[in-house]
Amino acid sequence: MTITPRAGAVALALGATLGAGVFAGFAPAAALAGPWFLPGLVLAAVAALCSAFSTADQHRAYPDAPGGYAYIRNQLGPWPARIGASAHLVGRAGMAAALAGVFGAYVVPEHRVLAAVGLIAVTAALGAAGVRWSVGLSVAAVVVVLAVLVLVALVCFSVAPPENPPVVGEEPGFDGLMGAALLMFAAFVGFERVTAPRAGDPVFPARVLHFAVPVVVGVVLLVTTAVGAGVLRQLGAARLALSPAPLRDALVVADGRWLLPVLAVGAAVAAVSSLFFVLASARRTLVGMTETGDLPAIRAAWPLEVVGAALAVGAVVVLPPSTALAVGACGTAFYYGFTNASARVLLQEDRTWPMRTACLGLGVSVLLAMSAPASALVITGAGLAVGTGLLALGRVRTRRGAGVR
Repeated sequence: MTITPRAGAVALALGATLGAGVFAGFAPAAALAGPWFLPGLVLAAVAALCSAFSTADQHRAYPDAPGGYAYIRNQLGPWPARIGASAHLVGRAGMAAALAGVFGAYVVPEHRVLAAVGLIAVTAALGAAGVRWSVGLSVAAVVVVLAVLVLVALVCFSVAPPENPPVVGEEPGFDGLMGAALLMFAAFVGFERVTAPRAGDPVFPARVLHFAVPVVVGVVLLVTTAVGAGVLRQLGAARLALSPAPLRDALVVADGRWLLPVLAVGAAVAAVSSLFFVLASARRTLVGMTETGDLPAIRAAWPLEVVGAALAVGAVVVLPPSTALAVGACGTAFYYGFTNASARVLLQEDRTWPMRTACLGLGVSVLLAMSAPASALVITGAGLAVGTGLLALGRVRTRRGAGVR
């Protein structure tokens, strides 16, 4: 079967996107905003769309640059790049932990942490061995995951829900809605698989991306809204906020227990497919930093896959799943704030999207990041401070070693 460039771009992006957000994001989002977490999906989609436009234009301007770290460095300078790289690595660690947590919660719930750590180790080892997630694998993964998610939504809407307890307390307010929107932003992250491809990955022209990017964001918005509404219908906001595996619990309530093995397969495929991209993305940022001297010794002493996997395993062991997802979304939103800022100053001839999209993406990304739950915001801020300091120290050591004064 011949896959057209447009279909290939959509499949690659969806294979890297459908993961932690749709399988694990509804519970912590409902804890923040109750039943009002669904409107937050729209704002998250806007932020993702603008950020995808920005990364696509920057890749077009710097086709050989190793990802967002290099884009920020080229446009804004070394210090913003170090902060952006730190945010990206913190976000990747949180997202990898959340994805591995999805695998543990849905596939091996009795040994969630052990299964999550094992998945990260195996995925990192395969990445280090040169295994790539091809277009064909992405198409197969997307078909499986979409089929499972559509099935979950149909079951949730075809069976009358039980009488769920009402939500007690005040309305979530602006902070709750924005916090839920940040968590739902995790459902859209993965578009860089096609907007800023790695060396050796398919490179799509602007006319293909003008089609693929809105389609990907639209499909994710539609599917996530349908599944989220169905899960909310069956569990109610109060029960949903406490669920460690919302889709599984919704199926159980809707008399769909016989579908749990199918759901486990879908969750496993989604976790593995997205995790490949997340760890590869972290490695790409580390490569960029070693090329500029911000990480002078790590590449020689340790394989970069080990560094990315170690950060993810640390997040799995130390952080609860909901906090890991919030940290991943917060760090990623900060990172896209920097990438949108650097895209904003691109020359006109390097643009295929209006500058207004980068301006809007900058504002929304920062607003979402600052709306993270307090614990996630503190952890992310500490990660940015430590990471930026270490990168600056590494640069000083490189200069001294080279005899530069």
